[in-house]
Amino acid sequence: MYELIIIGAGPAGVAAGVYAARKKLKTLLLTYSFENQSTVSLDIQNWIGTPSISGSDLSKNLENHLRAYAEDSVTIKTGEKVKSVEKSGDIFIVKTDKESFETKTVLIAAGSVRRKLEAKGADAFEHKGLTYCASCDGPVFSGQDVAVIGGGNAAFESAAQLTAYCNKIYILNRSDIFRADEITVEKLSAHPNVVIIKNAIIIEVKGDKFVSGLVYKDAVSGIEAEIPVTGIFVEIGLLPNTDFGGLVEKNKVGQVIVDPKTQATSVSGIWAAGDCTDGLYHQNNIAAGDAVKALEDIYLHIHAK
Repeated sequence: MYELIIIGAGPAGVAAGVYAARKKLKTLLLTYSFENQSTVSLDIQNWIGTPSISGSDLSKNLENHLRAYAEDSVTIKTGEKVKSVEKSGDIFIVKTDKESFETKTVLIAAGSVRRKLEAKGADAFEHKGLTYCASCDGPVFSGQDVAVIGGGNAAFESAAQLTAYCNKIYILNRSDIFRADEITVEKLSAHPNVVIIKNAIIIEVKGDKFVSGLVYKDAVSGIEAEIPVTGIFVEIGLLPNTDFGGLVEKNKVGQVIVDPKTQATSVSGIWAAGDCTDGLYHQNNIAAGDAVKALEDIYLHIHAK
């Protein structure tokens, strides 16, 4: 019987694991791998305390930190995928594709995957000018012309970040209706370095060794056009890794709904943190902070409430 099971080993899962070890909670951390969304980033410059680090080095550092603290408190199991979380009385049963475990509490920190751009050449130029994280990779494109694909808040917020670095930012949305907040759209529309293109269906990402442009088709006229850009930031949504989370309340896209004060879910005894939640912003530092917040509440739940 564990006091806590943590699902996931990105910044949220590892932060939770380190705090669980420090608090001497009998914990099991389940993950298929310590690799996370940021593993593919060549240069992360916003991980607090580290001016520059590759995504692969960050994931290694996270794993090393957790293993250095784990000792007898935290058991780490890799290579297992969680299939379900069930409740039996006051106990939770977490089942993987290999075995099952019992625990008093659960922290879901399973992260998410970014919805991929479906266009010719998109796969070939991923991490060669095509990226899924403006906050991670934006400074690399300083002084260049770039494109942001998407029409929600994430796309417009990414474009806003890029105005600090880039020469010109094209925002391409597949319809003439934006999902982003109206005030955000108005503010970016007025920026002299931002060009908004509506009804744009991305057809192809072009380049040689790196991205040199993209081709889109106007959904209304059917006319194709090409714009020269050396960077493409894809912001068309996240797919949370929460297929196993049938007990807790989720929003329409599958993100776990949490209390932002404590990260508690709709089910007493289950918390969630990081990119798998309905938090307004999703970044590595935020995920780690959310997990620490959850661990403080989990400890009180076990020992004081």
